[in-house]
This record gives sequence, structure tokens and C-alpha cells, in this order.
Amino acid sequence: MALRREPHVLVVGGSDSSGGGGIARDIETISSIGVRTCLAVTALTVQTHDAVMEIHPSQPDLVADQMRAALQANKVTAIKIGMLAAAEIVVAVAAVLRENPQVPAVLDPVLASTSGRALLDARAIAAMKRDLMPLCRLVTPNLIELALLVGLEPAVDEDGAVWQGQELLVAGMQALLIKGGHAAGPRSIDILLRPDHEPVRFDTPRLAASMRGTGCMLASSIAAHLAKAQSIEYAVRQGKLFVLEKLRKTPAE
Repeated sequence: MALRREPHVLVVGGSDSSGGGGIARDIETISSIGVRTCLAVTALTVQTHDAVMEIHPSQPDLVADQMRAALQANKVTAIKIGMLAAAEIVVAVAAVLRENPQVPAVLDPVLASTSGRALLDARAIAAMKRDLMPLCRLVTPNLIELALLVGLEPAVDEDGAVWQGQELLVAGMQALLIKGGHAAGPRSIDILLRPDHEPVRFDTPRLAASMRGTGCMLASSIAAHLAKAQSIEYAVRQGKLFVLEKLRKTPAE
């Protein structure tokens, strides 16, 4: 089948019954860039745009088997990882990545919902740092997630964010994109950190629009461009432009 030979992004994440985030947003984003998707569902959720009411994690073996089946069925050239729900799922996903080191993975470390509900406990966060993050080509924490990953308060300025990011790089990460959406000021600055590279800053206007799922969109867009065999820096730049364009079309609340 011709379909099998087309580049695919394997989306690993949870459902969002509101459609605002999760795998619904991932598929929408990746498809709009002209890349096909295949899926491994880590959790079913019951949520609106305002709150998460229920989370039902998948069995870890089921998540791993979904991933292996998708990789067998399709030409998977990138993997996008979102909500993982439990430490055992983190370990299962890491095991499949170790089996497929040639496929670049982008991890959006979804640690809490927009409404503030924790989506990973301390044990799962520790497993993510130890077992999963070093296997990913890129990890995309926002300032709050970055602080949780290093066990500190959120950085109050750009220098603090870079320092926290460097702490993760020392722990074995391949690359980090620190998202500046939770910072203040008229400009939103994301910072790409890689070992033996100077930080690369992506400076864009901070828009008044409010939209759920922007983290999903950014990581998915980056994965879609990596699936086309493009560099991380180019993929990040294109991902930023994609999200910025979506926000420009979204009315301010």
C-alpha cells in the first residue's frame, strides 16, 4: 500500500473529550502540515475546556503494543509524546523508544492541565527524567514544567530559565525548548538549548489571544517537520510560526 510508504508521526498521548488538546489537537496540527499520523492512546479523559473530571490510564503493555503495531504498519519518521498519565506508562514508552533509536521523538512533558490538575505524580516525573527524556530528540517544557522537572520555583527571568534548562542538559537530555508563554512582557521568548551549542532564542510578539492546546500544537508541528527530515532548529522555527498564526486568528478573550 502506498499509504505505508508515506512519512507518519506516531502520536502517543491522551484523549481530550473537549477537543481542545491531546491527540485531537495533535492530529489536526500534523495533518495540516501534510504529514500522516498513527496513534498510541495512553489515557481516556473526561474534560471540558475548563476542567478535567476523570482520567483513565491505559494499561502500560497496551500502550507499548500500540506503538509497536504503528511502527510496524507505517513509515514512522517521528514520534510526538504528550500525556503519559502514570510512571508505568512512561517506562513502557521509553522501552519502545530504545527499540527504535533511529526515530526522533519530541516530548511535551504534560505535567498539569490548563485548569491546574496534576497529570503526573512525583514518581512518574522521576521516571520521565530518568528513563524517557534522555531518549528524546527534543523536550518542550514551559516554565512551570521546567521548574517541576528541576525541583525549583519557576524562573523569574530568562537567565534563570536558561540555568534551569542547563541543569537538565547536564542530566543527559539531548535538547530542550524552554517555552516562554508563562512569562510576562510584550515579547514571548522560547529558548532552544543543546549541549555544545549556544542558546538559540525565538522571539515573537506576545498576543492577547487565549487558546488551549498550544503546547500540543507546538510539539506536534515540530514533530511533523522532523518527520520531513528537517533540522531541529528549522523545525522549532516552523513550529513557532504555526502556533503564532493560529493565535493571530483566535479572538482575545
